[in-house]
Amino acid sequence: MLSLNELWFVLVAVLFIGFFFLEGFDFGVGMSTQLLAKSDTQRRVLINSIGPFWDANEVWLLTAGGAMFAAFPNWYATLFSGFYIPLVFLLLALIGRGVAFEFRGKVGDVRWKRVWDGAIFIGSVLPPFLLGVVFACLIQGLPINEEMQMYAGFFDVVNAYTVVGGLTMVMLCLLHGLMFTTLRTIGDLQERARRMARRLLLPVAALFVAFGVMTYFMTDIFEKRGAVLTVLLVLALLAFLLGGYFMNVKRDGWAFGMTGAVIALLVTSVFVGLFPRVMVSSIHSAFDLTIYNAASGPYSLKIMTIVAVSLLPFVLGYQIWSYFVFHKRVHEKEHLEY
Repeated sequence: MLSLNELWFVLVAVLFIGFFFLEGFDFGVGMSTQLLAKSDTQRRVLINSIGPFWDANEVWLLTAGGAMFAAFPNWYATLFSGFYIPLVFLLLALIGRGVAFEFRGKVGDVRWKRVWDGAIFIGSVLPPFLLGVVFACLIQGLPINEEMQMYAGFFDVVNAYTVVGGLTMVMLCLLHGLMFTTLRTIGDLQERARRMARRLLLPVAALFVAFGVMTYFMTDIFEKRGAVLTVLLVLALLAFLLGGYFMNVKRDGWAFGMTGAVIALLVTSVFVGLFPRVMVSSIHSAFDLTIYNAASGPYSLKIMTIVAVSLLPFVLGYQIWSYFVFHKRVHEKEHLEY
């Protein structure tokens, strides 16, 4: 049976997995407004396709951060203070993206829309890249001392491994978003999204394999959890291949599920590789942050568990209901503003 520390680690992992699966296609659609759309109307269609969902999907990230703060305050403090600048840019990108969704249609001027379209694109590329870099840093290791203080230099955060991790996440989100577009649109836009997704399969596969190989040689997670990680990576590879097959036979729902599965398995691998650690110290393993030395007290964890179990079904129920209500496709004859 799981201890409360282990339970909350699993819960934080599930929240991040849910965020990357759901917000991942939002990010991909946001990128597609510049990479796929040929006209302002098509950009409006793409934005409307995620209009009912994007803000609720971002709640998963906020909830994950809140769960970290409540259950593992030392993890939260070290992570957010050490990555203060990247996380500020992450928040600014998300804020600018949300504002752009609402403001771009308020004025008919072309230059006005171009500025906000740029904000949507940047706000869709930067967050998955920065989060990919941060998660790569977590498993690669960072200079954390015995006082749980992180003193990371520029190249501790930005290096070949973390950049590849960030690019891999960006490209997976773009692929995931293109498949969501095939589910939510019709006609020319749908077909071009499917073709672009097929063209991205090879470069995404190359990035994914490169990140996996670099992870094997540049981190210790395969030494810690090699058997489980091998299974997860094989499943991810299988999901990727099935996704490509379903794209070719135009089974868009299954293809979307497979691209989402690849993202979910990748994020799962990070948490499995870390466990029971939450941050790896590159100075000495004795200074690693774990689910035990970074956690709140037993009483706090118990109260939070009761609250979470009571409220979580309502939150999940609401989100499932919203997807059901807004499941119809969006097309160019109905490019209404959200």
